Amino acid sequence: MPSYSMGQAARLLGVSSETVRRWADGGRLGVQRDESGKRVIDGVALARFAVEHGAGPHAVPEDDVPTSVRNSFVGIVTAVRVDDIAAQVEVQSGPHRPVSLVTREAVEEPALEVGVTVTARVKSTSVDIDLP
Repeated sequence: MPSYSMGQAARLLGVSSETVRRWADGGRLGVQRDESGKRVIDGVALARFAVEHGAGPHAVPEDDVPTSVRNSFVGIVTAVRVDDIAAQVEVQSGPHRPVSLVTREAVEEPALEVGVTVTARVKSTSVDIDLP
C-alpha cells in the first residue's frame, strides 16, 4: 500500500505543505511515522480525505440544476477568446483549469466574460489515467 510524504500529499490536494501539516496537527488528516521517523500519510486515508476535501470550497451548490454529469467545477472565468464561429473559455476552479471550446453564440448568449462565476461540467467518453 502506498504512502505519501506531506509534500506529495500537498501536491495531490492542490494546497501548500504547510496546509497539510496544519490539517495533520489538527487531527483532520491522519499521519504515521515511517521507519526513518518522517510523517507519512496512508494512500487509502489520503484518497478518502481527497474526496471529502473535494466537496469543499469549490463544490457545486446543492440547489444546482440536477444533471447526469458528475464532474462539475464551480469557478471563475479567467479568459474568453472569441473568433467568427468558435470561442475558448478558461475557468479556474481551485487547482483545476477546465478549458472549453464552444460556439461563439454559446458565449455571447449567456454573456460569459472574465470575472463571472460559472459551473464547468465535464462529460467525456474517454478518460486516460497514467501512473507516474
